[in-house]
Amino acid sequence: MVRVSGPSLFAFAASLCGIEPRARHAHFVRFLDADATPLDEGLLLYFPAPHSFTGEDVIELQGHGGPVVMQMLLARCLELGARLAEPGEFSRRAFLNGKLDLAQAEGVADLIEASTAAAARSALRSLSGAFSARANEIRDRLVELRMLVEATLDFPEEEVDFLEAANALGRLATLRSDVDAILEKATQGSILRNGLHVVLVGQPNVGKSSLLNRLAGEDRAIVTEVAGTTRDALRETIQIEGIPLHIIDTAGLRDTADTVERIGIERTWKEIERADVIVRLVDVRSGGLCEQDALIDSRLPAGIERLTVFNKIDLAHETPRRVEQGGRVSVYLSAKGALGIELLQQELLRIAGWHGGGEDVILARERHLVALRTAREHVRNAEQSTDALELMAEELRLAQQAINEITGEFSSDDLLGVIFSRFCIGK
Repeated sequence: MVRVSGPSLFAFAASLCGIEPRARHAHFVRFLDADATPLDEGLLLYFPAPHSFTGEDVIELQGHGGPVVMQMLLARCLELGARLAEPGEFSRRAFLNGKLDLAQAEGVADLIEASTAAAARSALRSLSGAFSARANEIRDRLVELRMLVEATLDFPEEEVDFLEAANALGRLATLRSDVDAILEKATQGSILRNGLHVVLVGQPNVGKSSLLNRLAGEDRAIVTEVAGTTRDALRETIQIEGIPLHIIDTAGLRDTADTVERIGIERTWKEIERADVIVRLVDVRSGGLCEQDALIDSRLPAGIERLTVFNKIDLAHETPRRVEQGGRVSVYLSAKGALGIELLQQELLRIAGWHGGGEDVILARERHLVALRTAREHVRNAEQSTDALELMAEELRLAQQAINEITGEFSSDDLLGVIFSRFCIGK
């Protein structure tokens, strides 16, 4: 399909198909070149402004789909004055023409990129305006409080009674609580959108590939008794309760003279640096962390969540269990025997911060989280500024400004350029 958006496309459509199209009517037509020679035949739909996705005239051309034929049709559109769309330009035009706010426009991209069904449902809610409605409701309450405080500044002799009568502090506390609630849902949505990057690390033959296969539900990695079988990082994305987990199986860490294996080990350390969670696998039959394990641990970067998995409990006749000691969590399981896998899954969800968001999760981006945290901070500052109403009014204004950034009511052209440039062509 070729989609064209712009002003006054009626004549454009007529030149392309040789008929005068009716609004919102599917016409079976022949697409014509400059000499009226048919290029292809298919459907033409014409949507006059403002009743279209972008708010401009839009025509959609549905042909037979062969790459050569569609390229010919696209070339004909360019001859008639169209140009190739930039990434995200259709959604950007919809935003600029008031058909979508910024959060809804981002919902389009999130819906396309969703890696799980739960993420897709959440993105669709954002596209439908659920997130925007909650942000706008907070904004409206901030505006009311600003009006109250700024009006009070004109009557300083009555300010205490006036604010008390309006229950300004109570309304601020409720507002802060509501911002906290939205932020919690947005944080859950960020996990749902981005997932968690989990790197499996350990010595050769501790069961990293077996664990990857068990989590993936199929044999994705080769498993043998030969140490050093895994030579390169192998990635697999799985879902746990709708949360995408990007599991990376890596080469076993050891000193080796094998050139290929050594390159794989170097790549393992690079993956470790990018990880959200490091899962340290140990053969439970070794009796604990040996000297080589301690050497590996000493090289692991600080600040990355770490989880120790004692594997092969079936061979040691042990039971699945979770152990927490000194702030460190260990899980005892058998990847090959499928024992204790659910303990690891739940531990990964805990590390991710997921606690079951339900159907009202907001599929938030980092900029949404920053805006909500900023708004919350300014609301807290406003609560502490009741003795200085000028400061209180300013804090409320800054909170409102932060909330407005979510829907794009007040945002710079530079910000819009960055956001829409990440869309795919034609969206």
